[in-house]
Amino acid sequence: MDLKEILSISGKSGLFKVIAQTKNGAIVESLIDNKRFPVFSTDKISSMADISIFCEDSDIPLKDVLKRIFDKEQAKPAINTNEGNEKIKAYFEQVLPEYDKERVYVSDMKKIINWYNLLLEKEILTFEEVKPAEEEKNEVEKVADTEIAENKE
Repeated sequence: MDLKEILSISGKSGLFKVIAQTKNGAIVESLIDNKRFPVFSTDKISSMADISIFCEDSDIPLKDVLKRIFDKEQAKPAINTNEGNEKIKAYFEQVLPEYDKERVYVSDMKKIINWYNLLLEKEILTFEEVKPAEEEKNEVEKVADTEIAENKE
């Protein structure tokens, strides 16, 4: 899952995918209704890859929090954010028990859960492990060695 191309824009609900870069901004497409529009460098834009959640010891990247929700829900949608605040807090406590209770608000929790549900619905959430380049190189070499050995026979 590459969250670099998925944006949150202050003042606009939902998430947006970068379609093209412009001289002074970008063209984005809403993941909710697929409408495209320009955003400018003056807009407050956050890439999902750059967002992290305050925790007691250190911050945890949003991708890791989304993975925890994904694992907890077994690749199904999370709870409805219209539930009461206490239910939302209890749910988030299960997913991320070490979150900083003074700096992470219920509104933040709801936003994360809504983002998770939207990304899941649009099939953007994938958590396959990316192999380091060295491992891929070794696998290619093994295949090549096998093919050479087979050709000699």
